[in-house]
Amino acid sequence: MHAKLKRIVGELSPRDLSIIAAGSKVRNIDLLTGIAAHDLYHAGQIQLLKRLHSGDRKLPV
Repeated sequence: MHAKLKRIVGELSPRDLSIIAAGSKVRNIDLLTGIAAHDLYHAGQIQLLKRLHSGDRKLPV
């Protein structure tokens, strides 16, 4: 799924990023930024779980 999204996003023009799709309330760039933030959030959760599972209780501040 990520490979397909990456390919499609790579094909978008700057004009495409400013478009609000039919039925949406946000620009494509805002939607893509949200997707990226969502993925980063979950990546951070995974790293935290890995650290907790490994017994390394030193958590970042």
